[in-house]
Amino acid sequence: MPMAFHRPTNPKPKPRSQILFFTLAIAAIALLYLFSTLMSTNGFSFSSSSKTLNIFFNPNDLNGHERIHKGNEKYLYWGDRIDCPGKHCDTCEGLGHQESSLRCALEEAMFLKRTFVMPSRMCINPIHNKKGILHHSNNISSEERWAASSCAMDSLYDMDLISDTVPVILDNSKLWYQVLSTSMKLGPRGVAHVEGINRVELKEDIRYSNLLLINRTASPLSWFMECKDRNNRSAIMLSYSFLPSMASKELRDAADKIKALLGDYDAIHVRRGDKIKNRKDRFGVERSLHPHLDRDTRPEFILRRIKKWIPPGRTIFIASNERTPGFFSPLSVSYKLAYSSNYSRILDPLIKNNYQLFIVERVIIMGAKTSIKTFKEDETTLSLTDDPKKNTKSWQIPVYTIDEEGR
Repeated sequence: MPMAFHRPTNPKPKPRSQILFFTLAIAAIALLYLFSTLMSTNGFSFSSSSKTLNIFFNPNDLNGHERIHKGNEKYLYWGDRIDCPGKHCDTCEGLGHQESSLRCALEEAMFLKRTFVMPSRMCINPIHNKKGILHHSNNISSEERWAASSCAMDSLYDMDLISDTVPVILDNSKLWYQVLSTSMKLGPRGVAHVEGINRVELKEDIRYSNLLLINRTASPLSWFMECKDRNNRSAIMLSYSFLPSMASKELRDAADKIKALLGDYDAIHVRRGDKIKNRKDRFGVERSLHPHLDRDTRPEFILRRIKKWIPPGRTIFIASNERTPGFFSPLSVSYKLAYSSNYSRILDPLIKNNYQLFIVERVIIMGAKTSIKTFKEDETTLSLTDDPKKNTKSWQIPVYTIDEEGR
């Protein structure tokens, strides 16, 4: 017997609801399929809005450091070499100069709330290196020469530690290549190449603030010229001690081992070498930018200076670029002396260049009970000389005796 169907007296709009649901389901499946296709072919996809740009990365393509970076990131790139383009592309200044430039770039990234794309290598000035990694040959390319005269940035600094304050990635990372690819696909919405624009405009002008990537060409003089108001202490977002405290884990571990062996100690940093430069004026008179430095960094004057801060019998760790063997030995009449060379068993397997050695020594100095610098940086600094660290361009007659006055 056939089943009877009873037509309801008040029809309900179920068919329309089912059709709408089915249509939405199909659309959702299609979108999911498109998303998975993009993920499998490119490793990422992107979407944009007036507020932010989202990048979806395949976490299996990234290393441990890169996985800490989530979506909604924006990036700041200053170049693949510190202080380049400009006069320092083929050569480079010392570590302190480059750290000033790097700190300036990090400050801008911090101000803009962007991830900084850090150069993956640091140029090593040959004046400050004696470890033999620099090769001089006319038969190698500029890129090969650069590789031979530089070291990996993460062999000097801890990227994760820096990222706790300013998120950073290296410019040889997979994440950076994915950012570049995304910015090209976005076109004008993805990247802007800027020069001569201050950080406030980059932050407040919607033409720049919403972009995935800002590619800055910094001052050809030095990157740190972009931080022209560094004399305004309130404008400084990162202290001078920031990068020194960001040493790589391997270098920190080596410094910790040496500090444990030193026990309770004090430290002095004695900058001589490259800073003791004299030249003759047109009358043949010797002049110096730091007229008291040569005198004040000699052992007999160091003893006279530090006795009010460090009592006799203490252990003093000495870090210096002075190359004369036994130069500081006269200090041993009052103190027990220690140098990084006393700990070659710890350092030799690790240290490949003088930048690494200096960073280890710097961490050791930071751990001292009393630390004395070469130059007087401010009123609270304990220093060997009262000459200012900044190059004043004022060449004066050197002073070599305690009662002689510079002219």
